[in-house]
Amino acid sequence: MHRILIVEGNLPNENKNFQSSGIQTHAESLKESLSYYSKDLNIDIFNPCAEKNFDKITPNIKKYDGLIWGGSSLNIYNDCIEIRRQIAFMKECFKSIKKILAICWGMQVAVTAAGGEVKKSSNGAHIGIANDIEINEKGLNHPLYKLKNKKFNSPAFNFDEVVTLPSGAINLASNKINKVQSVHFKNGISDIWGLQYHPEITYHKMITLIKFRKEKLINVRKCFKNEEEVQNHIKFIEQEIKKSSKDAQMLELKNWLNYLKAA
Repeated sequence: MHRILIVEGNLPNENKNFQSSGIQTHAESLKESLSYYSKDLNIDIFNPCAEKNFDKITPNIKKYDGLIWGGSSLNIYNDCIEIRRQIAFMKECFKSIKKILAICWGMQVAVTAAGGEVKKSSNGAHIGIANDIEINEKGLNHPLYKLKNKKFNSPAFNFDEVVTLPSGAINLASNKINKVQSVHFKNGISDIWGLQYHPEITYHKMITLIKFRKEKLINVRKCFKNEEEVQNHIKFIEQEIKKSSKDAQMLELKNWLNYLKAA
């Protein structure tokens, strides 16, 4: 039985908003996707934003075989106590957990904690989908991408990008919006695989999130001019659902689990 710690990146209030709208939290989505591949996982969930100190969990995090740090609606350059807590906890994890899968916000926290830099994306955002992610030569030889197509689309939702990698980090894939779509680096005792996109979240959930955030996407983020543009984008993602395969989409999660279970 392998023990995994899932770190919830969203603020508790955001998760309450999700749940009141019938949307799974990102930690719940992760648990569901992991159960698709393995029933013999012992999973705990921890939210650093909900804890004023880490005294209860820090002495015990060495017991986990792996850590998965999921998504969030936060932006890491918006300095606040909750974000500082997450960075501080990631640094604690680097001392204690050998295998880390850092997804989207999780990758941005890991990169920041390791000395890299994240800024608002200069090439736009991914709203529900990332198109034409291309694995580079180093990525093609990495176990993260075993059996993955060299070019693929994926569920994704991000406005920011890694602009400076930590020392020794290797970029594994890119697309026209984010130069760094996946990364591999080491820090402390941790071996970190990072993804800017979300293989663990369905396109259906992404569509729900677009509807949930519609007003903000139009009026605050300025990603769409009006509701018609939002609906057209949703139709585009619905077409992708018809073409996509669950197994192909979630292959990175499967590959990380295989790596976790390997001696």
